[in-house]
Amino acid sequence: MLEILAITLPIFLLIGAGFIAARSGLMSRNNMQGVGTFVMYLALPSLIIRALTDHPLAEVFNPTYLLAYGLGSLAVFAIGLALSVGLRGKGLDAGAIHALGMSASNSGFIGYPVALMAIGPPAAIFMAMNMVVETLIIIPAALILAEASRQNGNGLGSVVSQTFARLTRNPVLIGLLIGIILALSGLRLPGPLAKAISMLAEAAGPAALFTIGGMLHGLKARGMAKDVGQVVLGKLLLHPLAVLAAFLLLPDPDPLLIAGALLFACAPMISVYPLFGKQYGQGDVSAAAMMASTLASFVTISLTVWLLTHFDLLPV
Repeated sequence: MLEILAITLPIFLLIGAGFIAARSGLMSRNNMQGVGTFVMYLALPSLIIRALTDHPLAEVFNPTYLLAYGLGSLAVFAIGLALSVGLRGKGLDAGAIHALGMSASNSGFIGYPVALMAIGPPAAIFMAMNMVVETLIIIPAALILAEASRQNGNGLGSVVSQTFARLTRNPVLIGLLIGIILALSGLRLPGPLAKAISMLAEAAGPAALFTIGGMLHGLKARGMAKDVGQVVLGKLLLHPLAVLAAFLLLPDPDPLLIAGALLFACAPMISVYPLFGKQYGQGDVSAAAMMASTLASFVTISLTVWLLTHFDLLPV
């Protein structure tokens, strides 16, 4: 338990630092927005490029793992979208952001340290595969749907063209495209440029968490309980269960693959989730959901580790 707390406590400290900076007036709302812009336009694209180029594609391509984790995550994404848009009457942009929070894990800053502690070196490969699913499928799906919702009232052709035009200016998808081109071509960035991208990537998590703390200052929780509850329960309970179900549907799944997938799936949502939410009018909901899921994940991660140990799914 103390090991898990050692992983999550720095996250709370960074969020708290942002909250204190905003509350004390040390940083204004405009300053916080500047940090968020830095993360969205520089640090996060660099993180995606590094994730796709750090390991050869052959090394991060385990078809069984990618299929099961991808199907489980897509199923939760679809359920989240159906709940928000179909059942609760939310807009497509809000539904896409809710679905994103339910189906994309914080693989790098929470999932990986927990998995490394539990299963050792294979955790790095699992992290890379999870980032492939998140950056190639889940995040683009959420952004495409959210952008499409802004074109209401236009014809199909106009919606497609305007959505595509907006997506071509999205820094996350630009970073994704660059990462894919580099990974497929085998090209290596020049040393100084690769180092600069790595430095920017390292800043993504801390800067995003600091910004989340600033967004929490002055947050009005009234009227958000249903949205926050849906996202938090979907991420911490539904996502791991869906990933487990996807593995159990496959013939003779490797216990190590199941353990790795569950350790990542039970983590809270990606650390930049509130920044995506802010782009589409869901900044308060996504920041509150991020904070609540990070706090609650201490319980769900501990329970998952105990269950995996109880059923002998963790390596000795």
